[in-house]
Amino acid sequence: MSDDKTEMLGGTENSSTEKDPSDWVTGGEPATGAQKSYIDTLARQAGEEIPADITKAEASETIERLQEETGRGQS
Repeated sequence: MSDDKTEMLGGTENSSTEKDPSDWVTGGEPATGAQKSYIDTLARQAGEEIPADITKAEASETIERLQEETGRGQS
């Protein structure tokens, strides 16, 4: 029998498996349509303009920042 713990997703404990967007394998790819659409909504609410040619990683970081600024995405 092995002492290794099985990695689990979900649950109630904080997970340390969340990766920084700059470490994503696909982070340098263009932002997805869904990311761009959400950024457009958040940026309009925040009164900002965001370049449309951002990467997936940049989009994720921008979404987090704009959510904090606009109060959206809070539970």
